[in-house]
Amino acid sequence: MAAFGATVLVCAVGLALLRVTVAAPQRCPEITPESLATSASASADWIEIAQYPDGRYVYEYNAETDSLPDDYNVVRHAGVTMSLYQAVALGDQSRLQAADLGTAWMQANLVEHDDWVALRNPVTGRVKLGASSLMLAGLTQRRLATDDPAYDDLMRRLARFLVVMQLPDGAMLNYWNPATGEPDPTVRSRYATGEALWALAQMHRHFPGEGWDEPSWRIADYLALHRDEVEGLDFPPWPDQWAAYSLSEMADWPLEDHHIEYARAIAERFGFLIRVESQRTGGFINEPFHGRLTRAAGLGTWVEGLTSMWRLARTDERLADLEPKLAERALCGAGILASRQITFRESAAWPSPDLAAGAWFRDGITRMDDQQHALSGLALTEAILATREDAP
Repeated sequence: MAAFGATVLVCAVGLALLRVTVAAPQRCPEITPESLATSASASADWIEIAQYPDGRYVYEYNAETDSLPDDYNVVRHAGVTMSLYQAVALGDQSRLQAADLGTAWMQANLVEHDDWVALRNPVTGRVKLGASSLMLAGLTQRRLATDDPAYDDLMRRLARFLVVMQLPDGAMLNYWNPATGEPDPTVRSRYATGEALWALAQMHRHFPGEGWDEPSWRIADYLALHRDEVEGLDFPPWPDQWAAYSLSEMADWPLEDHHIEYARAIAERFGFLIRVESQRTGGFINEPFHGRLTRAAGLGTWVEGLTSMWRLARTDERLADLEPKLAERALCGAGILASRQITFRESAAWPSPDLAAGAWFRDGITRMDDQQHALSGLALTEAILATREDAP
């Protein structure tokens, strides 16, 4: 009898350990319209508070040392500015001034060549495709939000640079070499290709008839049919939120079947990643089995991708079966984001409360792209909650 009791105890302990390790349940914190709006607003507040007078942003804050490392990233500057313009396009007009200040810094760091301009790193002189792509994407969002034509010429010149960087197969080169006056033919980018597509697809929205759809189609075909294999990306499809943005933007062009197949594949990948993340709680028991908590810069991109695919599924009947699943996964991701954000009340216990409130930390460090991608993902999820509120 004692042996039987011991066996039962061992089994119970084993089941308990299984539940907190390999079979850990999903954890999707509830997210309401109010909590979602509060979280998105707090992340935008962080970006504004962390902006310098010249338009740059705090790149990284280390709370353990209460220090700001001397580092910067021009591509991420463009991305953060773009996220503020997204917030404006989604209804938060209060973010326009900070976004325009971020744009002014970029305008002061442009390189001109022939009939185009590109954003360069003012320290190294390096010209990366992603920086100009995200600068252009931000300005297209500004155009959408304000209908202000002030930047139209700049947008066209940036777009012409993107076209210069395109290869015949639709792929995009990552660097333009100021020394040679030519693109570097040896380096592609898994990130910048999708960024360029989204920027060019939005150019077609604002300026139809100018031909921006042609390079967009070439990139879309490359991403859908060739990119993962040509670039040797592990575990395809690459979870590319920029491609998701782009396909959603191109929904009414309309998309061909191979684009829809690709959209379905990346939608399922985003959903899988959220499911895995929902089982992560951190700590010495959970972490060895489920991995470390993903930074907000990563988790936010998955929510961005899911919300983009959700919009596409509502538009294209070939993906209609995915709509409820995409909504569920996006809301789960948004709930996880909001639950991990440092609140205003919690920030009082941090060394620099202004740089803690509204931020996401891992290992005591937050970076501006944590707030960028979280802001975009959260703000875009509001539309999903709105449809649920409107439902009878």
